[in-house]
Amino acid sequence: MRRSTLGAAGALAAGLAAASLAFAPTASAAVSPGTATATYDCGSWGGGTATLTMTHSGTTGQVSITAPVTTPIAVGADTISSSLILDNATGPDRTFTGKKNPAIPAGGTAKLGPLTATNVVAGDSLNSYFAGVALKLVIFGVTVNCDAVTSQSPGPFVIS
Repeated sequence: MRRSTLGAAGALAAGLAAASLAFAPTASAAVSPGTATATYDCGSWGGGTATLTMTHSGTTGQVSITAPVTTPIAVGADTISSSLILDNATGPDRTFTGKKNPAIPAGGTAKLGPLTATNVVAGDSLNSYFAGVALKLVIFGVTVNCDAVTSQSPGPFVIS
């Protein structure tokens, strides 16, 4: 009887260990650099240096942006729809989208994100997009288009 109890306990312990490995979170992939800057022209809404911060896990990439856009009136949290296209030197361009932002006071700078793309993989090299509108914001139904003017500094986001 003792032998079967120990056997059952051992099997239960092995099963729990396997289950914990199956449900363990996947490790985040490295993004280098984690933060970059680039210059954007957003027309009458502003322009200048944007700061982009990227993270990556599995096939999901997230970018948060402090954009060179000032809002003439206060904007509530999670009310700006945004999309950012980054040029991928190793494959298809990546588009990050989302409706995430903190509340922004009148005259404040737009902080966006995290914006998400679900097809970012190891080996991607993501930099400013120059073949059209790179950053688009929709604020109270008004579309703000921003064109990238410079490449990212200190360089592209490289996923490893």
